[in-house]
Parts: sequence; structure tokens; C-alpha cells
Amino acid sequence: MFSRFFKKKSRLVFEIEFLGFTDSILLKTIKEDIESRLPFEVRLYESLFDIESVFNEERNQFYSPDIIKHLLIDNNGNPAFRMALVNVDLFNPVFKYVYGEAQLNGKLSVVSLFRLHEELYTGRADYNILFSRTLKEIYHELGHNLGLVHCLNWDCVMHTSTSVEEIDIKGGFYCDNCYQKANIT
Repeated sequence: MFSRFFKKKSRLVFEIEFLGFTDSILLKTIKEDIESRLPFEVRLYESLFDIESVFNEERNQFYSPDIIKHLLIDNNGNPAFRMALVNVDLFNPVFKYVYGEAQLNGKLSVVSLFRLHEELYTGRADYNILFSRTLKEIYHELGHNLGLVHCLNWDCVMHTSTSVEEIDIKGGFYCDNCYQKANIT
């Protein structure tokens, strides 16, 4: 009866567009984790983008800036944060490979699971390791969208990672300092 008088706290929208793979359990678990820790409503959807259009034959990798460009073109003024989640090997002009890339203080980002799979390093698949690494990279790139730069604190997900060992070592969420700095309004 009185609900119209009380303002409902709005949640930010975070759209995750998955390209070229479907792992419904992984995606559902990612959605639940983010929604339990941040004031976001997570929307998942399969992309129609042709990931092969950003493939570089010389490098046998996919060009991450063009995936960001796709998100920008497809955005149409949408105020939501948008992330492409892919399972292909990414590179950009600066690095020979990247786990992800994001617009600092922007809305768009991409994360690749390709180098996060444990079987690439040990020959053994480990779903829990893949999930942990994937979440860390999602939070890391989203942190850049929220205005965060790399953090010196190893317990913070915003600590830079140049190897999967460093991803495994760093914390799984933002340190108190980074969380307070994040533009979550």
C-alpha cells in the first residue's frame, strides 16, 4: 500500500555478453557472486558477434580492442556496464597476450578465459581454479571501469597480474581502499 512512497534502491546494470562458448553453471555462479557482493543486477546473454572477425592469422590470436569496439558500436547509449566474456586467446598492441582489457572510467571491458584454464599449464582441468581466476579477472576489469587503477596490495583483486600464478596469489575482491574509491553510485 505504501510502497509507492518509498524509493526502491536502484541497482546498477552489468551485462555480460558471452562469445563462442556456453557454460551455464559457470555463468550462473559468476552472476550470483557479483550480485551478492556489488550493487549490480547482472544480465547474461549470448552474443551474435562473429568473434572470427577479430582473428589475426599471423598471431593466431584475437584482437581485444576490436571486441571493445564491437561493444561500443552495439551499445547505442546503453548506460549499463558491458563485458564480453570470451574463451579465445587475446592480444592488444602493447602486450603479446592479455587476460582482459577495460576502459578506465568507462563502461566496456573484455575478459578471456583462454589462459585461465588450468589444463593449459598442468594438463588437468580444475573447475574451481577456473572459476576463481575468472572471477578475479572480471572484478579486475570491472574495477578499471569503476575508475580503479592497479593496486600495490597483493590481497586486492586490482593488483596487476602478468601470469596465472599472480592471479592465483592475489586477493579475490577489492581491498577496503579500492572499494571506497570505486565509483559505485
